[in-house]
Amino acid sequence: MEFDLTETQKLFQRSARELFTQELPSVLARETTEKQVNHAEKIWRNLVDQGWTGLIFSEDIGGLGLGMVEMAVAFEEMGRALVPGPFLSTVPLAGSLIDRAGSAAHKQQYLKAISEGEAKATVALLEESASWDLDAIGLQAAESADGIKLSGKKLFVTDAGEADFIIVAARSGQGLVLALVRRDWPGVTVSPMPGVDSLRPLYEVALEGVQIPLDSILARGDAARGALAYAIDVATLAVSAEMVGGMHWMLDATVEYAKTRKQFGKPIGQFQAVQHHCADMLLMTESSRSAVYYAAWAMEARPELAPLAISVAKTYASDCYREAGNLGIQVHGGIGFTWDHEIHFYYKRAKASELLFGDATFHRERIAKMVVDGAGQPAKAAAETAD
Repeated sequence: MEFDLTETQKLFQRSARELFTQELPSVLARETTEKQVNHAEKIWRNLVDQGWTGLIFSEDIGGLGLGMVEMAVAFEEMGRALVPGPFLSTVPLAGSLIDRAGSAAHKQQYLKAISEGEAKATVALLEESASWDLDAIGLQAAESADGIKLSGKKLFVTDAGEADFIIVAARSGQGLVLALVRRDWPGVTVSPMPGVDSLRPLYEVALEGVQIPLDSILARGDAARGALAYAIDVATLAVSAEMVGGMHWMLDATVEYAKTRKQFGKPIGQFQAVQHHCADMLLMTESSRSAVYYAAWAMEARPELAPLAISVAKTYASDCYREAGNLGIQVHGGIGFTWDHEIHFYYKRAKASELLFGDATFHRERIAKMVVDGAGQPAKAAAETAD
């Protein structure tokens, strides 16, 4: 693999940074939280105009046809700017799921609408256990001649309040089933849930006897399971890249503060303890970036290694983003805890992102299962990774 971005990818990175610098004021998070200013819709329209809603989808359905590395570049810049809105839920998560599991008709109707920015979507997966393990899905789908009927609740569904349709993961006699549910259908109730990050709202989705016609069933059985696992991996890669961007912002903000804040007549950046904190933040940021971009490369070049690489990246980035936030706030001192400084918004995003698509503990267990087979012998994937 190449250890640097290509010139085209660097140009894409610069254009993304310029876009967010121009469109996102530094007080965006505060205005969104305090004054309920809907910056998300404006940013969404800008991303649609740039073609980002079709970033990783085929040109045949209105996409840009770019790869996973370009997606990682995009999300790193989005994390750096703390971009609000349903882009993560719609494109890497729901979009990838339709792309992998949907029929040609589904792609023309739903994925094309996402690519062209005409629809927003999300995936309803978690239930009371709050486990990201696909075996934890328990919502029952009652079979009927006309399709299936869904009754139950899904929890912690990101951006469901803005989604035009929700892909619900349920369980039937044939195993997993993925159903496309319109938010305005009878029996569908979407209610806000409390969350750490106000820029990434969570919702409860209640389904009361919702009838799903056959043409709204995306996939069943092994096909549904494989597609859902793939889509979660893509979304996990995206949020890991976003975490790298957030770490980089906190590093830059902390270093700048250490240069200007004075104690005992000199900048605090001259104190060795502060220098160590900044050096640790740099190490965590760059190490996380390496893990994320390796995973992005593996998604296309070595797909058999991708799940392992993605779990390594998410594990490391989850721990590092939280710890970088701890160090950044410690260097800032009292002002780091106040409403007047932006760093606490990134710290909240760090905690929310740590839990999204599985925390570090979940992914360490996943790594262990992939590295060791049932007989306790090293798995083939682990040997290939070592090579």
